[in-house]
Amino acid sequence: QVQLVESGGGLVQAGDSLRLSCAASGRTFSSYAMGWFRQAPGKEREFLAAIIRGGGSTRYADSVKGRFTISRDNAKRTVYLQMNSLKPEDTAVYYCKRIVGGAWGQGTQVTVSS
Repeated sequence: QVQLVESGGGLVQAGDSLRLSCAASGRTFSSYAMGWFRQAPGKEREFLAAIIRGGGSTRYADSVKGRFTISRDNAKRTVYLQMNSLKPEDTAVYYCKRIVGGAWGQGTQVTVSS
């Protein structure tokens, strides 16, 4: 069972950038497409970005396209989310997970002040 640990969140101002990391345990990390998701208070969890096993193809939600970039380093068993031009509406707990199956990590809080 792959376990995921997200990190890199924090309190920033609108327009700032953050890079989130998601470190995976286990040897099968490179076998799975991975994704980033977020959940804001009072809202459902939403998909943000996905990356295939080899990292050659990505997909983004319209809400973050052009501002967020997903990447992965299979040697380090880590997936990243570079977030630029952050907005107050990006405030949420951010999670990574396998696109199909797998368990959620504990998430990392991102708070963007105006």
